[in-house]
Amino acid sequence: MQTQIPFALAPDGIDPDKVPCKLLNTGARMPAIGLGTFGSDHVPPQQVADAVEEAIALGYRHIDCASVYGNEKEIGRALRRVLSSGLVRRDELFITSKLWNDMHKPGDVLRSLSATLQDLCLDYVDLYLVHWPFPNYHAPFCSVDARNPDSRPFFIEEFMGVWRQMEAAYKLGLARAIGTSNVTVPKLKQILQACSVKPACNEMELHPHFQQRDLFNFVMAQGIQPIGYSPIGSPARPARDTTPEDTCDLEDPEIRAIAAAHGVHPAVICVKWALQNGQVPIPFSTTRKNFRANLLAAVQDPLSPQEMERIAAIDKNCRLIKGQVFLWEGASGWENLWDQAGEIDRTGWKGV
Repeated sequence: MQTQIPFALAPDGIDPDKVPCKLLNTGARMPAIGLGTFGSDHVPPQQVADAVEEAIALGYRHIDCASVYGNEKEIGRALRRVLSSGLVRRDELFITSKLWNDMHKPGDVLRSLSATLQDLCLDYVDLYLVHWPFPNYHAPFCSVDARNPDSRPFFIEEFMGVWRQMEAAYKLGLARAIGTSNVTVPKLKQILQACSVKPACNEMELHPHFQQRDLFNFVMAQGIQPIGYSPIGSPARPARDTTPEDTCDLEDPEIRAIAAAHGVHPAVICVKWALQNGQVPIPFSTTRKNFRANLLAAVQDPLSPQEMERIAAIDKNCRLIKGQVFLWEGASGWENLWDQAGEIDRTGWKGV
């Protein structure tokens, strides 16, 4: 039987105290960069967990998880090893998880969060997000044309049934902060009018070719911290989320020119832009040199104001994570999920 090497801090690690933090509207401090863990479609769970442990050894203190990623048990074992070493305290870590779409019924939130806490070997999460604002879900590895007959558009009354349960989890201390994900300005306006506990964060797709200025500015104005997923343009996203019109941030001439000037990979420039733009990026990687380079981007060699302006000018409004598999019967296309006309879109909905 192979003996497992005890957890140890990496000699080439980055001092976590030098990594900037964001102050949430709860008063909590969130490290300004995290490690994403969505690799369930192409990376084995244990490989993701090993990356989490190694990332913490290198200086990461923010880990973004979700029950649907299918790797929280493995990540939990890694967290237990880290914390049992005595080298990292629980209050030094910021752990996020998310409520999946098939857990929106009465009583589901506490059940799902309890399972997540058990899997992650934790007493609480620092942030718990509603992964998508509707109960639409799909079978793993389904085709882009798959439709769940139970899928439906967003209705504020239904969502608030979920949010009230999220508020209860917050008041019980099981989630130190709660938030939204994959919402739009029209949806968030309705949520803010109805909620008792304001979202602390909103997780959203953000990268140089998809800067979502209207939503970004709105959440910032509301005192809600944006978290940016797919910060380098999600080159390893599921095939179902690719279309011929998609663009590639890493191949953009401006990104490549700025990367050459700094002597780094284009992905690092995307991470630097995210950090300086104001969102919290959560890039996913299981390659040590890559996730170390991403963390290093937070503490050295910032982009100049002129470089930030150059990147601001390359926005192509190119959404990569379109969510087609969440469409309801009768919807005309993925655009219906994103309220592009400025109001809740229920195109083709014939239900009640």
